[in-house]
Parts: sequence; C-alpha cells; structure tokens
Amino acid sequence: MIFLRPFRFFAQALLLDATPKQLAWGFALGMAIGLVPKGNLIAVVMMAVLCSLRVNMAAGMMAIFTFSWIGMAIDPVSHQIGQYLLTQPGLQSFWTTLYDTPLVPWTSFNNTVVLGSFVLGLAVIYPAYRLSEPLFAKFAPKWTERVQKFRLVKLLWGTELTGKLA
Repeated sequence: MIFLRPFRFFAQALLLDATPKQLAWGFALGMAIGLVPKGNLIAVVMMAVLCSLRVNMAAGMMAIFTFSWIGMAIDPVSHQIGQYLLTQPGLQSFWTTLYDTPLVPWTSFNNTVVLGSFVLGLAVIYPAYRLSEPLFAKFAPKWTERVQKFRLVKLLWGTELTGKLA
C-alpha cells in the first residue's frame, strides 16, 4: 500500500487545515507566490513561508499553479512597477547597498519583472485573503463533506480497508 502514500498526502492536504481562514491564507499566499517568477531566492523564501505556516497547502498550491500563468500575462504591468521602483533617484543608494549585501543578489530584485511581481504580490495578499475568506466559509464545508463521501478518499483514509479486515 506504499503506492497510495502520495495520494493520501494529497487527500490530507485537501481535508486537513481546512478552516475558512486557513484556506483563505493558503490561497492568498499562493497567489503572491504564483505572481513572482520562479528561479530566484524571493520565490524560494516565499515558498518556505507558505510551507512553514499553518495554512491549507492544497489551496496554496492550486493558487500558485493558477497565478503562475496569470503572472506571465501581467508581466508588462510588473515590469512597469519594477522599473518605476528601480529608477527612483531617492532609492538608488538603497538598491546599491542591497545589491552589495551577501545573498541578496540571488533574489534577482534588480530584474524589473521580479521586483514588480513581488511588490504586486505583496500588495494583493491581504485583499485576496479578505475577499476569499467569506467564499471559503460558505463553500468549504459543503465541498469537504462531498469529498469525504468519495470511495477513493475513504480508501486513502483506510476506512474501507479497516472495515473489510474486521
């Protein structure tokens, strides 16, 4: 039954930590991570934050997948935000000091799209949480109840195996 382990983990991710707040925070953080281009330290740190908090991982992963595609579509907007921030005369010394700090260049903050996407992602975390929490509060209990009725979910949780053995 070791081949069922990944599916069991997925079912647990869907059903555990499924309060509306945990679902909404998972979605909001996943949305922010999805907007940021991958392959830099910013994305790695944001993913570590998502994994270390008690939020719904399934909602976060689904949001990352969805908003990674949306993030590519809004790269021109992210570029404009990043270019505006990087070309501000008052911030030039800040960017230079930041770039001379160890590890910080691996964040790729000097890339206009990465910086703009990161700022945009941070700006939408709280509004996404506030807008999605009532939706999760309304639909999550019904959805969780339906998912738990599936034969596959029962099998993954081991209820059918235990019933057949007894």
